[in-house]
Amino acid sequence: MTLQRKQNVLGVLVDATDYAEATEQVVAAAQDRRPLALTALAVHGVMTGVLDRAHNARLNSFDVVTPDGQPVRWALNLLHHAGLSDRVYGPTLTLHVLSRFADEGLPVYLYGSTEETLSRLIPALERMFPALKIAGVEPSKFRPVQPGEDVEIADRIRASGARLVLVGLGCPRQEIFTYAMRPLLDMPLMAVGAAFDYHAGLLRKPPPWMQRAGLEWLWRLGLEPKRLWRRYVILNPAFLSRLFAQKLGLWKAAPPAPGTERPASFAV
Repeated sequence: MTLQRKQNVLGVLVDATDYAEATEQVVAAAQDRRPLALTALAVHGVMTGVLDRAHNARLNSFDVVTPDGQPVRWALNLLHHAGLSDRVYGPTLTLHVLSRFADEGLPVYLYGSTEETLSRLIPALERMFPALKIAGVEPSKFRPVQPGEDVEIADRIRASGARLVLVGLGCPRQEIFTYAMRPLLDMPLMAVGAAFDYHAGLLRKPPPWMQRAGLEWLWRLGLEPKRLWRRYVILNPAFLSRLFAQKLGLWKAAPPAPGTERPASFAV
C-alpha cells in the first residue's frame, strides 16, 4: 500500500493496512527472528487508549495495529482517505497467519484463555491446518504477574522453539501483556482477542451482513448482555462523538509523545 501506514484515530495510531500486508509483516519478523507486537483494535480497543494516556502510548508503540472493527476502518477512511475496502479482523487475520506458518513450517505458541478453550482450539486448528506445528500451549492464570515470572514465561516460550505467540487474554490485558513481553522475545506476538473462542467453536460468529454493516457489537451484546453492555452502550457513542470532533477540527486528538508509556503491572 502507498499510504502512510500509521494514522491517527482519536489519538491511537492505527495502520492503514490489509490482510496480506499484515500477514507478511508477521511472517517476515518470524523468519528474521525479531520481535514484533501486533494487535487488532475494534472500537473498545481504541477507546481503552483514549481513556488512558499511558495505555495509549503503549498501543502507539506497537509495530502493527490493524482496524479490527468496521467503525475503525470507516474512521481511517473518513479522517485520512485510506480507501480501505475491508477491515483486518483479528480472528480472520489469525487464520491467514497460521496458514502461512503451516506452509513455512514455523511453530506457534498459544498463550491465554482457559484449558477448556485450548483443548477445543488445538484440534480445530489442526483440522484446518494439518501441517501446523504447535510448539506449546499455556492457559491464562487469571492473576497478576509475579516478580520474575515474565522472564520465566519468555524462557518457556523460547525453549519450545516457537516462532510466534498468539495471545488471547482479552482487551486490554492482552495488549499490556504483549507490550511487556515484546522486549523479552525474538519473535512476533499477536494479541488476537476473541479468536481463541471463535476458532474453538465456543463463540458464534454473526451473519456476514452484520459484520459488513459494523453490527458485530450488537450481535455480541445479544450473546453476553451482562458482561458487555457497558462496553457498547457507553463506549460506542463516545467513539462516534470523538470521531466527528476530530474530523471537524474541534478536537486535535494528539497522540501521547513517544516514550511516555510506562511499565504496567499485567495479568498472566
